Amino acid sequence: MDPNPSPFPDSGIAPSSQAGGEPAGDAAVTAPGQVAGRIVLAATPIGNAGDASARLVELLATADIVAAEDTRRLHRLVQNLGVTVAGRVISYHEHNEAAKTAELLDQVRAGKTLVMVTDAGMPSVSDPGFRLVEGAVTAGLTVTAVPGPSAVLTALALSGLPTDRFCFEGFLPRKAGERASRLADLAGERRTMVFFEAPHRLEAMLRALRERFGPERRVAVCRELTKTYEEVIRGSLDDLLQWAESTEVRGEIAVVLAGAPEQAAGTPEDHVAAVNELVAQGIRLKEAVAAVAEDVRVSKRELYSAVLAAR
Repeated sequence: MDPNPSPFPDSGIAPSSQAGGEPAGDAAVTAPGQVAGRIVLAATPIGNAGDASARLVELLATADIVAAEDTRRLHRLVQNLGVTVAGRVISYHEHNEAAKTAELLDQVRAGKTLVMVTDAGMPSVSDPGFRLVEGAVTAGLTVTAVPGPSAVLTALALSGLPTDRFCFEGFLPRKAGERASRLADLAGERRTMVFFEAPHRLEAMLRALRERFGPERRVAVCRELTKTYEEVIRGSLDDLLQWAESTEVRGEIAVVLAGAPEQAAGTPEDHVAAVNELVAQGIRLKEAVAAVAEDVRVSKRELYSAVLAAR
């Protein structure tokens, strides 16, 4: 039985290799005079259907193929939007990406417009879609996007933490040892960090963050963004861990963590060793001085003089 039964009729796609038809996979080519189609990554609402763009509505109604992470979720979305999907709807998720990607690319080679949607937000960002884009780029096929709602950017904007530089880390590993190793890699990260987490694992995640980054590091937990019960809880890691321990957390979760505080610059002489280490790796002296000076925020001229004086 299909683990993701489709509410849409005729939701399969034609086989990509039949007797007398085009060969499948990389061997399939666009016939002379035929224009290849395109892949459109289409962002869907992260909670409020009213956030759907007019372009998304138009594409869902006109695309030849709609590849959906969960066809049941797509069915609910198009019902809310009052859209009738005229094209074929297929299920395309992490468990069948490898098997279906080649067939989908063949359809695009044949001139079809393929729209990729996930349960919420932009495809390929912690969601299916990367394999499809990777294959299309390799094959020289057109890939474009219809931008829209993003849980990452929404959480970042609402967090109250610096937004000028940030990084997205997705879901941390579930196993404690692997999670600790990943957090160790982020120990010196100065940019604001955005994570996703399941509600039943949030308490363990916040505890691991506190152990690695300290109880006073600022954090925001963003829950059910754009939905009726949207909630953003801000404070220290210690504050939010206590909140998670005393609350039954539900819904979609994004966690935004402040980056590491900047260290005192010190004197140029304090950073001579760092420059020499880069030079030993084959980097030119002036480039090594510039890199270290920018990182620790000291004068390039004074650092260069300090390096020469130490020789």
